[in-house]
Amino acid sequence: MGFSYGNRGLSGRRLYVAVAAWLILVLAGGFCTWYGWFGPSSQSRQEAAEVTPATDVAATAAPTVEAVEATAVPDTPTPAATLPAVPPAEEVFGYGIAVHGVVGDADYTMGQVRNLGLGWVKQQVRWAPFEGNPGQMDWSGFDWVVEAANREGIKVMLSVVDAPHWSRTYFDDNVEGAPPDDLALLADFMGRMVDRYQGRIHAIEVWNEENLDREWDTAEGINPERYVEMLRLAYQAIKSRDPNIIVISGALSPVGATATDANNSARIIYMDDFDYFDRMIAADFLNYCDCVGAHHNGINMPPNIAWDEGYNDPAAQFRGPFDNPDHSWSFKSTLWGYHDRIVAAGSDKPLCVTEFGWATAEGFDGYPPGFEFALDNTLEEQAQWDVEAFQLMRQWGFVRLAFLWNLDFAQKDGLGPTDPNAPYSLLDFRGIARPAFGAIGAMDKP
Repeated sequence: MGFSYGNRGLSGRRLYVAVAAWLILVLAGGFCTWYGWFGPSSQSRQEAAEVTPATDVAATAAPTVEAVEATAVPDTPTPAATLPAVPPAEEVFGYGIAVHGVVGDADYTMGQVRNLGLGWVKQQVRWAPFEGNPGQMDWSGFDWVVEAANREGIKVMLSVVDAPHWSRTYFDDNVEGAPPDDLALLADFMGRMVDRYQGRIHAIEVWNEENLDREWDTAEGINPERYVEMLRLAYQAIKSRDPNIIVISGALSPVGATATDANNSARIIYMDDFDYFDRMIAADFLNYCDCVGAHHNGINMPPNIAWDEGYNDPAAQFRGPFDNPDHSWSFKSTLWGYHDRIVAAGSDKPLCVTEFGWATAEGFDGYPPGFEFALDNTLEEQAQWDVEAFQLMRQWGFVRLAFLWNLDFAQKDGLGPTDPNAPYSLLDFRGIARPAFGAIGAMDKP
């Protein structure tokens, strides 16, 4: 066959050449191996290996056509620096709840909010008790709330009310909340608050129910135009420091009447909220807010019933909505009334409903005076209507944020069944969840 076993071997100079070539290959291979494991890029590979989670069976299944197309390598690689940024999804509707976060363990409170699946909390900031002297503000309790919420990834809305007594000169026999005489002091306070919590608060409500002298106890009485001036100054102070904060106008109290001081007919002590709202629009308040604040606590009517639809509950002990029908009794009519006025003014500003909810005294030993409607609502109705209100506001499309009133005031106020906040709470006096807590937690939150 012409084949000799002796010809398969190497000898002489050819052997030395082959050995040298073999040594070069071994050394080159060893260097490549060393460089791959210990060279400049090895640290990033090792870090990636340490943080890469284990894949399950489903994750290792054959990729879909879409996945292959999405991960295909382009003919010409694109530098990472030129890859388009993917913006975060814009929140269309924010689900929130009011908390008494400055009392008790703020981390535990925010854990409860997280368990409810809500992304926002409202914390009221009563200015007067915490700044007894100019420039000496005690922020500690609010620090706890803001930090605890941020640790849970929950957005924070602060609602500021009640100027310190050192900033006011009018006091009558019944001293209540009021703005400072110099509205610039409120703007200064807003600025200090934003500076302290830069990037950690996400919305601010400028005052609360300013159509009541309970919140606007001044010598001249209720004054929509002066409130708009306050809002303008606060808006400018907030936006100059953090343009991303949502500025919310102070929500009005739904009141179907206007009244004056018995001792001074020129001094208005409360005003119909639609009339007050119309005067705010005339004073251009829509130019000084990102969102229009609104309140409605649902009395003893379901949230989907308008005031003029003839709804009646013959068994109700509280007869106001049925014997004296008015928009102010109706959750639906009140919110749509504000929205219609905004649209008529040529604006598309959304509502931020900073307080809503249904009260029930079921399971309590009493009820707050004047809150007889809490006797008409059962725990199951509270749960049903709280959920339905969230769903309606989401569907209507003109509500940006909604804050349920409230999580835990019954437990933390310590005032018992006569506390006006207690019948609305999702937790009872012992901190035990009422049915509405479970219903809100189970509710879909698109």
